[in-house]
Amino acid sequence: MKVVAIIQARMGSSRLPGKVLREVMDKPLLYYQLARVRKSNYLDEIIVATTTLANDDCIVDLCMSQNIKVYRGSEQDVLTRYVEATKEANADIIVRLTADCPLLDPVLIDQLIEVFKREQDVDYVSNVINRTYPRGLDIEVFSQEALIKVNQWATSTSYREHVTNYLLEHPEKFRLRNVSNPTDISFHRWTVDTIEDFQLIQHILIALYSGDPYFSFNDVLRLLDDHPEWYQINVDVKQKDW
Repeated sequence: MKVVAIIQARMGSSRLPGKVLREVMDKPLLYYQLARVRKSNYLDEIIVATTTLANDDCIVDLCMSQNIKVYRGSEQDVLTRYVEATKEANADIIVRLTADCPLLDPVLIDQLIEVFKREQDVDYVSNVINRTYPRGLDIEVFSQEALIKVNQWATSTSYREHVTNYLLEHPEKFRLRNVSNPTDISFHRWTVDTIEDFQLIQHILIALYSGDPYFSFNDVLRLLDDHPEWYQINVDVKQKDW
């Protein structure tokens, strides 16, 4: 079965425009994320799904420079963008990621893929149903069949924009599985949606990248234990509602 990571990315952002290409140590955040996702042992392919807007040409340029495939589709109908990218890649299993998560841990990606492959009766596996991991380590794994069903049944604008919301809000129609961390560390925020988020990620990358570009999320936790003041940088940022 072909396993494909599809990373949705665009330059538009209401709170921090151009965030995915903001640079730390002369490299854009998306560069770090792509390199880390590539370390997964189970991914057969990685696709960045962006829009057809000229504003997103720079995302395409970065992906081409890194030999990453790109699919371009609707800006607002992200669900259709995913369906079309899935069909083009002939993916059986989709790993949904978003480009505002530069610290994604490839070991965690593989753990969720393993759970999906091991379970006999499951349509969807993630670590976001009951959050115990930091926001910014969000990983969703689902079948092409589940995605096609969502595409058929999800009609509202909100469901079309937020790819898996329909699936998560209709557990009676899908077989869902959550993967939890032994300790709830979901109070940490490692996604990038504001300048404060970016500043925290900047601190983390500068501190850890030179020692090991593929540092684990546990390495980040240990770093923050050593620098508890960094946690305060974005502690007041509120997650944007769907």
